[in-house]
Formats: sequence, structure tokens, C-alpha cells
Amino acid sequence: MSGLVVELARGMRELVAAEAAESERIRTLTGTIVDEMWATGLMSALSPVEAGGVEPSLAAMIETWIEMAWQDGSFGWIGIANLPSRFAAATYLPDEGFAEVFTAHDNRVTMGGQFFPNGQGNAVEGGYRLSGSWSFGSGVGHSQYIAAGFFPMDHGEMRWIGEGIPDMQVAVVPRADISFNDGWYVQGLKGTGSYDYSARDVFVPLRRTFPLFTREPYRGSSPATRMGLMPVTAAGHASWALGVAKSMLDDVAELAATKYRMSDMAALASRPTFQKGLAHHVAAWRAARLLVLDAFTTAESAVASGADLTPTLRADMRAAAVFATDTARGCAEWAHLVAGTSSIREGSRLERAFRDMYTGTQHAFISEKVAIDVAQVWLGIIEDQVGL
Repeated sequence: MSGLVVELARGMRELVAAEAAESERIRTLTGTIVDEMWATGLMSALSPVEAGGVEPSLAAMIETWIEMAWQDGSFGWIGIANLPSRFAAATYLPDEGFAEVFTAHDNRVTMGGQFFPNGQGNAVEGGYRLSGSWSFGSGVGHSQYIAAGFFPMDHGEMRWIGEGIPDMQVAVVPRADISFNDGWYVQGLKGTGSYDYSARDVFVPLRRTFPLFTREPYRGSSPATRMGLMPVTAAGHASWALGVAKSMLDDVAELAATKYRMSDMAALASRPTFQKGLAHHVAAWRAARLLVLDAFTTAESAVASGADLTPTLRADMRAAAVFATDTARGCAEWAHLVAGTSSIREGSRLERAFRDMYTGTQHAFISEKVAIDVAQVWLGIIEDQVGL
């Protein structure tokens, strides 16, 4: 069943290739692609069975995201934005909220947004009055519900759930209650509809909220549902970077047979420096992929056996995601350079992938700060970092 999800994504290749330029032009994924994601079942595949999903393994998620990002960076980013957002809401919303958001719409609900708590929710009877501004709401251009992270406030005071740890919640808000400020004029990932948005004193009932770091599912039986949103998100970022990098390595290898540099009579493929570089970067890519699969499946197996998802297991997954991202960026830079002028023509896969790579890898989720947090857990300097 899990392998089916990868095949669903692979079946999108021809359509995504044809629509990629239009997605960039309109700055959000085309309706044609979104409709096909629903028609094939790809849009709902990661979600619990109750929400129309198939609950694939983390390995299957990783391979699916690599495939989607290989096709197009924006399409791949939608894969790691809309699909996990939907997974989280369908898994962690209480029953009344799930019925309102999913069941009432026959499970045809696309969801995107920013889960970082850039809002405040003033506690009132039955819920919160939500206000805030969120940037880079991945996938909101075609989402019916918008996820918005927030800090709950009781009588104007921050709510704390532990020593130095504030409560952080996610609100699931109907599109009509959100103001979209757009702002998505960017270097890469142009086709993702990652608009800025805001809310002003919007009432959100408790049934449409869930804790950001919860690992207690209301529905779904896969280990991923008991691992929480952070590991799924980390797997997504790692897979996305690997997929974009693989597209560039594959494209430059194909180009090499016919690519001649000025003043050089030999094809690129016949040059020893290119051959050595290709061997090194393909090997590095393969090693990074295996590290990601190892870290995430090890944690998944531990949870499946009933063990706790320890800080070390979470740190291992985040370290793998950061390493894979750094490795992928290095592969992309090499492919861009050896392709010469072939990599700078607008509209080519190489050109678009290079822009996408250097946009997507700016994300805070795979930043230097994450690597430092990981090392501090490994070294025993801190016991845990809640954001891992």
C-alpha cells in the first residue's frame, strides 16, 4: 500500500512538467495540478484512513517527496506543505473539529499555512480570539483551511506548560476568516502560493485547535501519528532537498553527452574532472538519502514497538535532515557550475531547480540553529529541545 503513494506521485510527471511554467507565472500551483492530486488520491494519501488517506510508512513518504521534488521544486514543496498540514489536522483535531473540517466536506479539504506561533489567541469561552500575522504560508494559495500557530493568552498573560516552555497551539481557520497579504514575489518556489496572511480577532473554537508538539493522535494507526508533526516536517524538508538535487544531477548527466564548452573540443561527459565530480556528488547524494532513511525508520520502528520517541531519536532525525539539505545544496551548486550557460536559461529545469534550491534551503527548520540544538542534546549539555 505504501508503495502506491510513490506511484501516484510518479504518475504526475507529464502533467507537472507541462504546468510548471504556468504555476510560476500565477505564483501558485495550477488548478489542473491540484485537481489531479485529488483525482489520484495523492493529496489525501498521507492522512489517516478516516480522512481518506492510506497512512504510508515514513520511508514511503520520503520516496514520494523525493519524486515530487524531482519533478518540480514547487510541486515538491506543496507535497511537504499541504500533505503534512492535512495529516496533522486530520490526526490531532478532536472529533468535533474533525467532523466540521473533514467529514462535512467529504474529506476533500486542502490545508496549508504557517505552524510557527506568530499569533496570539486570547482565551474566551469555548475557544480563542485569534490575532496575528504569518509569513510564507506554504500552499495557502489553494487551501480551504489555513493553519495558524499561536500562543494562548489567559487574561493577557502567556500560558506556560513547563519550565521555560510556553503553550503553543495550532488553529485551523476557514479561508474566509483570513486576510491574505500575498507578498509572494520571490527568487524560487514561485509556484507554491506561499502568501503572507493575517487574522484580526477571529473566533476559533477549541475543537479547531490542537497542540503544536502533540504526539497523541485522535485517529490514525501508523507510527507517524505517534511521532508528531516535527519528524514528518523534517522528513519532508530532507526529501525535498534531495529530490531537487537529484533532478539537477540527472539533468546534468544527460546534458553532458552533448554539452561542449567554448574552446573545448571534447564533450563534457568525456572530461575526467566532470567524471570525478559526478561520481563524488552522486555518491554524496546517495549517502545522504540513506542517512535520512536510517534515522527516520529507526525512530519509526522504536515508536512502532511501543518505545518512547526520545530526545536522541528526534535529534538524530533533525541532524539527518540538516545534513541532507547541506549535501543537496552542494550537489546543486556543482551541477549548476558544470552545466555552464545551459543552467542560466529561464524556463529550463536546471535553472528553475537552482533557484528553488536556494530558496527552499533558507528555511529555519533546517538551519544552523537546529544543528546546534542537536549537538547539545548529543553532548548532554541539554536534556531536550522541545522544537526538535
